[in-house]
Amino acid sequence: MKIQDIRHVGLLSPAIEPHARFYLEGWGLQSAGEDRHARYFRGMSADHHILSLHPAGRCGLHHLAFSVDGREEVDAAAGELERTGTPLVARPSDLDEPGGGYGLRFLDPENRCIELSAGVAERSDGGSAREVEPLRLCHVVLNTARFDEVVEFYTDILGFRVSDWNENQMAFLRCNPKHHVLAFNRADHASVNHVAYVMANVDGVMKGLSNLRALGQKPDWGPGRHGPGNNIFCYYKDPAGYVSEFSSDMEHIEDEATHQPAVWRRVPEHADVWGTAGSPSPEVRKAMAGDPDPGWAGKGTLAD
Repeated sequence: MKIQDIRHVGLLSPAIEPHARFYLEGWGLQSAGEDRHARYFRGMSADHHILSLHPAGRCGLHHLAFSVDGREEVDAAAGELERTGTPLVARPSDLDEPGGGYGLRFLDPENRCIELSAGVAERSDGGSAREVEPLRLCHVVLNTARFDEVVEFYTDILGFRVSDWNENQMAFLRCNPKHHVLAFNRADHASVNHVAYVMANVDGVMKGLSNLRALGQKPDWGPGRHGPGNNIFCYYKDPAGYVSEFSSDMEHIEDEATHQPAVWRRVPEHADVWGTAGSPSPEVRKAMAGDPDPGWAGKGTLAD
């Protein structure tokens, strides 16, 4: 399967008004519209939207979208998913969501709803200049109670590659030269760990930090630089209880033929090679653990 990149993430929101304000006023995203299902937010890239917030009574992943190259790839993916017995919740069709396009949705082994899409409209206005300018999604980290099975599904069925391991606790997965667009963390239950947004550089990360500080919010962890991926980080809890990350300078893996995944030890100097961030607080660790997410099963229709 030829997945190109991460496109957008949809999150369930039990606090839609303050949640939306946080991403518009604090995080630096811009509105990409709303409909009866969700509110949509864009960054400074050409992507129509990179985040959607769906009103709900709890937190959880609504869906996670990845791009493929053309309708033929969507159709081919559907055939491969059906061959492996992967349940489809929406067969290939024109998408009834902002930005349109053509895509499908299916469930992974823990009932996460995953979208593969092509032909989604790109923004043409270039966006308005802002002090804080997240560009696009960087990566999403998900907690899993079925670590080995889930990593096998995403590599063997969806075609992701393991870039590195954090002992046997985390797997960092790529679908293009970026070190990871997705990572799985071994846990007691499935949930969203955190969502990371690309900033242009370290200055962009620090401007984001400054903007949130002016609004009275201090970092929950960071700034620092991770070992795996080599990316700069700064983490915050949002009003719904999710953890979001400003990130920049992600490592790229250019030679697929020679790259061998490393196994990083789980020690503080690898979590933050600069040594500037300190340890994550108990509060942010709890937020990263999240509440158990039963996934898509039982939600009803695709739009619910």
